[in-house]
Amino acid sequence: MSIVPTSQSAIVGGRGERLEALLGSCVGVTFCDRQAGLGGLIHLLLPEPATVESDWLPESYASTALPRFIQALLEAGAKKNQLEACVAGGALIAPLSSRDVELDIGGRTAEVVGRILDRENIPVIRSETGGYFSWRLTLDPQTWRTTIEPILPLEEEASPWPEKPAPEVIDRAILRTRPVPQIALKILRMIEDDDYRLDQVARQVRQEQVISARAINLCNSPMLGLSQPVDSIDRALVLLGEKRLLQVVLSASMDIFLTGHGGYSLCRGGLFQHALGAALAAEELARLTGAVSPETAYTAGLLHDIGKTALDQFIGPRHPLFYRLTRERGLSLVEVERNVLGVDHAAVGGRLAQVWALPENLVDTITHHHQPEQSTVNPSLTSLTYLTDVIISSFQVGLELGNAHGGQLMDSLKVLGIKAGSFQAVIERIWGRVFNPGSA
Repeated sequence: MSIVPTSQSAIVGGRGERLEALLGSCVGVTFCDRQAGLGGLIHLLLPEPATVESDWLPESYASTALPRFIQALLEAGAKKNQLEACVAGGALIAPLSSRDVELDIGGRTAEVVGRILDRENIPVIRSETGGYFSWRLTLDPQTWRTTIEPILPLEEEASPWPEKPAPEVIDRAILRTRPVPQIALKILRMIEDDDYRLDQVARQVRQEQVISARAINLCNSPMLGLSQPVDSIDRALVLLGEKRLLQVVLSASMDIFLTGHGGYSLCRGGLFQHALGAALAAEELARLTGAVSPETAYTAGLLHDIGKTALDQFIGPRHPLFYRLTRERGLSLVEVERNVLGVDHAAVGGRLAQVWALPENLVDTITHHHQPEQSTVNPSLTSLTYLTDVIISSFQVGLELGNAHGGQLMDSLKVLGIKAGSFQAVIERIWGRVFNPGSA
């Protein structure tokens, strides 16, 4: 099995590995020429450049990447009159009115794909686009069969369903939640107070072997985009600087804390990967809007889902139920949590933040990051965290259980001073600067 990430593509022969893409608002297209024994899969992020100046991600746009991919298939030996295509993805971020067409990025991407395939006279033999759900698109070169199925396998309903846990059971789970490393709390307060005693922190990090190792590993990840390898905390300090090193150590600490029981995560480390993506995206969005400090935005993005750690143990046996309620009834994740568990992860996260004595603005943001209109301390920070959570959930799928929850999207854009017509440009900037830094 070969995963095709966002903004990438792959061509495969008859003896090659299966190709797979996980799709939310992105659109995936498979092609096959059965006679030539050749096929491929392309994973598209956006419909077309938002402006003339924003065409620096040609592999991400359907308008530029899809024609190039078709040409690459032909150069590899496929015949256009023998090609067949299947299309999936393009999920909606939020329920939209006719005036909000700018926000339906997935739908617009699917439309561009359709126009190009029609222009090239390539028949679409199957299409599953739109809706609010994520899909797994797979091309098997052994049979040239394309499958389009939900990311979370649809299981037979368990009978009876697990009973709703009593409130006192949830309370005990919160109290028993793995304590966050003390160094993480120290760094949180240092970032918030803008008071760095890095010599002391570096010395303590060196003594915390697990955190130190994870921090160094994180420094070498593609997301940070360092051109030189990091093999020590001191080397990281030289290459990253004080603030970024503090954030990396904090993130490494949360990597340990967010290791769950396999309830919310759809892949190994899914909770942490989502949190780190949200942190980096929130930081970039803060720089773009000037609404809050980038350091505070990073911290809020990293911590917004801490409540899932306490509830994670209850989710595993309820996977099919969560799937059915979110897919068949269109409920958001927090609605299902309240219906099934009696409480949602945002409320639990707020309680954990209070136990840790986090600053009031972070407690408020963690508590209301799914309902930013209820924020009373720093609505801009809460709206920004909400917006980045929606973006990550929609365009970086396959990490966590749940669906996109964009019901407050328009209001959050207004709070941050972002026009609806600029929403795609925001996604372009986040994706280019955070997830594909070499292209920006």
